[in-house]
Amino acid sequence: MLFNSYIFIFIFLPVVLIGWYGLNHYRKYSLANLFLVGMSLWFYAYFNVYYLAIILSSIGLNYLLSFLITKIPVNNYSPISNATDNESSVKSALGVWTRIGLITGILLNLGILFYFKYYDFFIENINYAFHTDFTLKHILLPLGISFFTFQQLSFIIDRCLGKTEHYSFINYVTFVTFFPQLIAGPIVLYKEMIPQFEDLSKRRFIASSFSRGIYLFVLGLAKKVLLADTFALMANYGFAQTFSLDSISTIIVILSYTFELYFDFSGYSDMAMGLGKMFNVDLPVNFNAPYRSCSIKEFWQRWHITLSRFFITYVYIPLGGSKKGRARMLVNTFIIFLLSGLWHGAAWTYVTWGVMHGLLVVWDNLGIIGVQGHDGKRPARFHIPAWLGWIFTFTLFNLSLFFFRSESMLGAIQLFKNLFAGNFTGKIYEVAAQLDISEIYVVKQALEIAVPGLAEYIYLVFMFLLFVFAFYLIFKPNAYERAMRGELTSGRCWVICMLLLWCIVSLSQVSTFLYFNF
Repeated sequence: MLFNSYIFIFIFLPVVLIGWYGLNHYRKYSLANLFLVGMSLWFYAYFNVYYLAIILSSIGLNYLLSFLITKIPVNNYSPISNATDNESSVKSALGVWTRIGLITGILLNLGILFYFKYYDFFIENINYAFHTDFTLKHILLPLGISFFTFQQLSFIIDRCLGKTEHYSFINYVTFVTFFPQLIAGPIVLYKEMIPQFEDLSKRRFIASSFSRGIYLFVLGLAKKVLLADTFALMANYGFAQTFSLDSISTIIVILSYTFELYFDFSGYSDMAMGLGKMFNVDLPVNFNAPYRSCSIKEFWQRWHITLSRFFITYVYIPLGGSKKGRARMLVNTFIIFLLSGLWHGAAWTYVTWGVMHGLLVVWDNLGIIGVQGHDGKRPARFHIPAWLGWIFTFTLFNLSLFFFRSESMLGAIQLFKNLFAGNFTGKIYEVAAQLDISEIYVVKQALEIAVPGLAEYIYLVFMFLLFVFAFYLIFKPNAYERAMRGELTSGRCWVICMLLLWCIVSLSQVSTFLYFNF
């Protein structure tokens, strides 16, 4: 079920809100949790009932492992919540059975993820490298598997390290399946979710939290429906025409995808946080105006924040972090981005994208060139103005998306050739013509009658205005900041009502979210 669908907005969401607050009002707290879990599983199974068996099996196996950890004798289980990040101290604090539990949990979760997401990719490369002919399974990728797997993996690791307790089954299932974050994050942690579900004061209806939740949800919906889906028209057409694009149209297409990707994913995150607010549940911020960044390192402190948090906590620090010398720190940083690329998809294009960002962040960490006012803890030898740093960062991110969006390495390389060819064939008119949307229909028809020769340029003008508006938005307060600050005046409420109506009218062109594929 999509957030941007009629069934979700007009049926699912009202039913789950009424049921949740109604049951809690009559102090049926366990039944309320069960109801929320049931509705969340319906939300997930709506895409494909087959997915339900996968997520329930994953939940059951992880919870069973957590239960078994409670049976480990005390002398084999030493909580290390106060231990340092040093690898040797961690190992010395773990008993034999606890280590077995830790290894089992990691292999269990990564094994499930590998089978469904990477098996065919692995077999394809084995066949290519060794000239074998193993059969591909063409396994259907379950929605959100990367997100709920990492979520449970963090829980199991912290259970083995003694950093969290074994919760009741209903609390655990509620933590994993809470529908706002189930499909595409943010990647939440047990310690920021379960205490909120156990807090009875959060189970009563609070008008201020609910209204701000609606405000944030509608802003996210507008980002997805009105902006991301509009940019997608040009991006999808352009990437389907990779080998016929000229230099100018290549720039337009990659800019379109850059804004589509941001408004799509950040729009989903805003909707998820808004839905959380409607239930008095605070979900972590996943985007903090990343396109304002003046360095790639800063960019990754603002983009997909919860994924970076996971890799830092459960990969970077266990590898030694920055405590084993600068060279080791740079290697660990590169490994994180290599894994991040692979996490996004089972293809060499994603791996290359991750490698590119890893090298760029390593370069930033070397501290040779810094950006004025953006140096962080390590001053650089040379400095460039912030505006120049922003141009470099935004340009490099756009170039990296050649790999991220292309279906193959050949397609990505062709886009680079197009970009540097320096030619103009008029392909931009075809790309802009994809913006044949209902919002400009009347203007287009009027121009065709009044000045027939200028009608085709209406798309170019609209495209230009769309990009100007997108750049304007990235330098303004983000949706979360807008929703949380100040009073919800009548003027702001009217704007939200108008946006919601506009989005509802546009839902006939409904599309899925990009990160559902990851």
